[in-house]
Amino acid sequence: MPNDDYIIEEAIRLVDDGVSVTLPVDGRSMLPFIIGGRESVILQKPGGVKPGDVVLARVHRTGGQESCANYVVHRIIGIDGDRVTLMGDGNLVGKEYCMTDDIKALATHVVDVKGRQHDLYCRWRCLAARLWWHLRPIRRYLLAIYRRL
Repeated sequence: MPNDDYIIEEAIRLVDDGVSVTLPVDGRSMLPFIIGGRESVILQKPGGVKPGDVVLARVHRTGGQESCANYVVHRIIGIDGDRVTLMGDGNLVGKEYCMTDDIKALATHVVDVKGRQHDLYCRWRCLAARLWWHLRPIRRYLLAIYRRL
């Protein structure tokens, strides 16, 4: 098991035990709300999740003949029964799918490089996330500008 998977599995075990865990994130898939490589998320045991929640989930990806499981920290964009659709805020089209049992933790806060915690579900962040969802047709251009700043 690669080191990242081991760390994530240990974080999930702690969350299952009721411990809040701060997990660094990597990548650009949650831009502009979570900056990979610079920020972390605080994870807690998930309760009843809903669209708009940012979660740590195990998703299965198929590539040709083989299938592999990955963990992602992405936003829930839809729930249909036990099937959950996820998409990173920085993704232009890519979606992932999992079952509700594959949701391992709820991200509650973002921790910036100075150690300050920011609530992921404060009013302005929820409004900004909804607006960002509707800006999907022009996200490519907005993200290009953001990355240059």
